[in-house]
Amino acid sequence: MFEDLRDLYQEVIFDHNRNPRNFRIMENADRKVEGFNPLCGDRLTLFLKLNGDVIEDASFQGSGCAISTASVSLMTEIIKGKTVDEAEQLFETFHKMTTGKDEEIQLEAVGKLAVLAGVREYPARVKCATLAWHTLDAAIKNQQESISTE
Repeated sequence: MFEDLRDLYQEVIFDHNRNPRNFRIMENADRKVEGFNPLCGDRLTLFLKLNGDVIEDASFQGSGCAISTASVSLMTEIIKGKTVDEAEQLFETFHKMTTGKDEEIQLEAVGKLAVLAGVREYPARVKCATLAWHTLDAAIKNQQESISTE
């Protein structure tokens, strides 16, 4: 089972790194926040378009390692159509899953994001995977300053 998850992890990471979803500048964004991971050099700008409390659209620009790019690509896919509260819940769950702070997380509950659960075994990679999510958290809270993982 773990070997299957590892293979899936690698396949999804490679796919989203080579063909990132929602990789574009959003001209009519309601929220725009920059994120930076100095340890790995990951840098991104996250764009959100809200309709009330629903995330109508999400996109990003930037560059980073495969894990960072895959994480933000997956995140922008998954949060579209979610309410701000649902996105915040996903952030909390994702953060606990990747940092290993909650061993009881049902991976089925996070869908495709489960492929990033393995980063908890590599502490230096946790910041790569969570950068997009911390940036999302700042965008939801309408914070204007750049986010750093340091």
